[in-house]
Amino acid sequence: MVTGFLLAGVQMEPVLGDIPANIAKTSYWIREAAARGARLVVLPEASSAGYVFADRAEAARHAQPVPDGPTVTAWAQLAEELDVWIVGGVTERDGDGVFNSAVLLGPTGHVGTFRKAHLWNDEKDIYDPNRDGFPVFDTPLGRIGIGICYDAWFPETFRSAALQGADLVVLPSNWVPVPGQPAAVPPMANLLCMTGAHCNQCYVAGVSRIGVERGQAFVGRSVLVGPDGWPLAGPASPDREELLLAEVDLVGSRAGRLNNPFNQPLADRRTDLYVVDGPAVS
Repeated sequence: MVTGFLLAGVQMEPVLGDIPANIAKTSYWIREAAARGARLVVLPEASSAGYVFADRAEAARHAQPVPDGPTVTAWAQLAEELDVWIVGGVTERDGDGVFNSAVLLGPTGHVGTFRKAHLWNDEKDIYDPNRDGFPVFDTPLGRIGIGICYDAWFPETFRSAALQGADLVVLPSNWVPVPGQPAAVPPMANLLCMTGAHCNQCYVAGVSRIGVERGQAFVGRSVLVGPDGWPLAGPASPDREELLLAEVDLVGSRAGRLNNPFNQPLADRRTDLYVVDGPAVS
């Protein structure tokens, strides 16, 4: 197991519908991160083909199989060449299914795929939902859980990963402006990443895109958060491509994280009191 390594978050702007251009851009950033010593590189949501599709049919035209499609194949080759791990967002096709997905790749190839669980806005008409839950992948770097963007708005995303022993929750994202956001407070997405990390005693990497796509603005502000809930790197700028880097120790920090004498949000849970399911509030 690896004790201590450099985590990289790539804040960038994909090109809508241009898979070769996005392979070139993401490959540049993966190489840049590796050259600066990173062992795990996180790319935004929908890095393979952009995000603002008009409908399901357009998304399907730009979707690709995993792990054999051109984007994941290119990333896997880089992971092997550079001896790095990569998490990146991909528009996935599986038979007739279309998914907003994220892949985890290592030096020996494809480790796993996560499909977005909580579909936001018109994503419900474009993508099929995750039906496989929140897997945690055991790697030499540590145990890695994945969510995608809107998944961070649900505490169950972080808790599901933490209860399976996740050391790090990675969130490839396309964060958009939140209505009513006061200028004097951090973006809602940053607050959710910080809270998710603190309440689940794990690291969190929220890595978003920038730019405007078909009139939809994206806010950037990517952030890498420590298990105490405080940012290790970022928030990044709202409008510039950049690389965030933070030193993390997923394996070596486990005992200290889980045995904090002051607060243990996992160990101190009162599951005998919680409402775990019920009717939706109307």
